[in-house]
Amino acid sequence: MTWTVAPEPYDSPVAVALWRAYYTEVSDRWYLLHEGRRTDPEELEREIAARTGADLPPPRGRLLVARYAGEPAGSAGFRLLDGATAELTRVFLYEGMRGRGGAGPLVRAAEDAARAAGATRMILDTRGDLVEARALYARLGYTETAPHNDDPYAEHWFAKRLG
Repeated sequence: MTWTVAPEPYDSPVAVALWRAYYTEVSDRWYLLHEGRRTDPEELEREIAARTGADLPPPRGRLLVARYAGEPAGSAGFRLLDGATAELTRVFLYEGMRGRGGAGPLVRAAEDAARAAGATRMILDTRGDLVEARALYARLGYTETAPHNDDPYAEHWFAKRLG
């Protein structure tokens, strides 16, 4: 089986389904860890609707979808913050697709797209409980840095030169 990665409109049915799965998973993980419960369904719907991905279309960003054997399996995107810095976002693989070698090519494709848009540096943030994500970023050459935002859920910040 092979992986492919290609641009996808942020509001396509495939992208919307991936965003819903991503947000549901990270939200539920946070609430289960901190409050012993899953995300309230109304809150989940409100947050998914509020973060549409409208900041991801070119020329200031891009959403990419990874497919495994032709089936949607994951996503990654970036948005330009300034002329040289891009922020990596929405890195996600469906649970059943993890461990099959798709995360690296997906993130590298987002880096290539950001580089093509003029970025020379990629930054990102993540949470402490997302240990798999932190391990992936370290494996791909990202180094932990000082905070670059005040997101209340961010606990680790990373950067990588795209040169």
